[in-house]
Amino acid sequence: MKIATLLLFVVAPFFLLAQTDLPKGMSTEESALLQSGLYSFPTATAGIATPPPAPVRTMAEWEELQALAVTWVSYKPIMAQLILHAKAECEVVVICADSNAVKLELLNQYALPNLDNVTFLHAPYNSVWMRDYGPNPVYANEVDSLYFVDWIYNRPRPNDDLVPNAIGSFLNVPVYTTTEAPSDLVNTGGNFLPDGMGTAFASELILEENRPGNSYGVSAKTEPQIDQIMSDFMGIDRYVKMPVLPYDGIHHLDMHWSLLDEETFIVGEYPAGVSDGPQIEANLQYVLANYMSPFGTPYKVVRIQMPPSATGSFPPSAPYRTYANMVFVNKTLLVPTYYQQYDTTNLRVLREALPGYKVVGINCNSMISAGGALHCITKQIGVNDPLLIQHQPLRDVVDYYEPFEVNARILHRSGVAAAQLWYTTDTSLGYSPVAMTLTDALTDTWTGQIPALQSDAAIFYYIEATAQNGKTLVRPLPAPAGYWKFEAAFTPVSGVQDVPAAAPLRMEAIFPNPAAAITCIPVESAGSVDGMIELTDMLGRAVQTVFAGRIPRGSSKYFIHADRFEAGVYLVRLRTEHHQEVQKLIVR
Repeated sequence: MKIATLLLFVVAPFFLLAQTDLPKGMSTEESALLQSGLYSFPTATAGIATPPPAPVRTMAEWEELQALAVTWVSYKPIMAQLILHAKAECEVVVICADSNAVKLELLNQYALPNLDNVTFLHAPYNSVWMRDYGPNPVYANEVDSLYFVDWIYNRPRPNDDLVPNAIGSFLNVPVYTTTEAPSDLVNTGGNFLPDGMGTAFASELILEENRPGNSYGVSAKTEPQIDQIMSDFMGIDRYVKMPVLPYDGIHHLDMHWSLLDEETFIVGEYPAGVSDGPQIEANLQYVLANYMSPFGTPYKVVRIQMPPSATGSFPPSAPYRTYANMVFVNKTLLVPTYYQQYDTTNLRVLREALPGYKVVGINCNSMISAGGALHCITKQIGVNDPLLIQHQPLRDVVDYYEPFEVNARILHRSGVAAAQLWYTTDTSLGYSPVAMTLTDALTDTWTGQIPALQSDAAIFYYIEATAQNGKTLVRPLPAPAGYWKFEAAFTPVSGVQDVPAAAPLRMEAIFPNPAAAITCIPVESAGSVDGMIELTDMLGRAVQTVFAGRIPRGSSKYFIHADRFEAGVYLVRLRTEHHQEVQKLIVR
């Protein structure tokens, strides 16, 4: 246990300094203050107002952590459980006003067995929502010096906005800030999901809050200008943005979407046609149709239920209960929970998707009405000496008789001394090692081969790397308890039923409908056929040609941006030489 004191003096309206249970969104008083134009957001004196001096890479949330940062102010029973589980994995930095009082609460009231691996940092704060205002870790030249990037927080909470500087000073990490034009940028951590390979996902809130006439006093930005700032400060070269949802209120993507690894989304799912379900699904299908994973292959999707209230209500008439608002802490995954009937299923889904991780549920019913859960009240801080292992897991194969090639990108600032591939067909019997060799120095690619098999088997494997300075790391982080797995089959599965003939060409139900943003038009076709999809008004006059060309066999999806049209009723018409059908679309 360590205690540090950092004195930061800021000038702010009294009510901002007095409130401690601020919601994730803005309070009534804060909204009035922002609209009055009297509040001034922190300036360049809060940090280095230029981009980092070297190209940077934003850390992914599943990478190795030195610390997890939290603020001790609200939802203390939940925070105590979070600290208990997190401190078993890394240091927990607790921002607080009185460390002696916090220690007594944790040890006596919340019965923590000890305060090992807990550091108390005295610094001013306004709220518990560390995710949104905390420091964003980036690495120079991918795996070199650790820097923090601090955006302008999208709340008039001056003490929160300076917390990254407190943490940066304590850990001796430089803090770069987007506070000075032309790089002044408002952003929030709950609406930023990076993959560690230069891609990040967000809702279009980032565009709304930096547009002309914004309430934050920042210079107006176009989308390309925002993208350039994120490239300069964060190393993000692909910034994927989705329409905001009708009912989530704060429009932070982490309330229904997360990343399990570089190629896997976990996406919240409502019952068909309920609440934000249609828009979430339309956004997802748009991303899947227009973007590939950083490995150049389609993304994978794991779906997780969005539960109702105890009375069966969904947003907007109930809080936004979400399991996607989870946080990686090295080999542990902390997940918000609500009711056993949903918890059991969703925790099982996560354990199956992340074998070897310790998946811990923490009941968040007492805080979810404030608009956030576990991801919202934490911030991961990467290690100072990262050993980066990036790998696309092998997929299932049939009738494949050659050795299985495993490639990984492995980097360390001192260089990589060696790498090994560990594999087995039975985890109870242990793993066998295979040396990996550097096969492409330009891309830092290391390659190893799992020997060929002659019969059906499941293959489990992981990668271990050693840096020139002696540091060793495995991926997945919980290996050998954690692993990647694929199936190799050599004989047809018995009892396979005939696949029914494909259905004729049809346009399935458009969603969401009514529509206000990205809207998906699903089409099923028994064969490849020339066709056209067009949007018309109710009199049949053309408004937009959505698609014209060859409709492929099987499932395909087409998209319109409903926010580009006037509110009203439209017709979506699918036509081929021998087929025509129409659906009505309501634009809000």
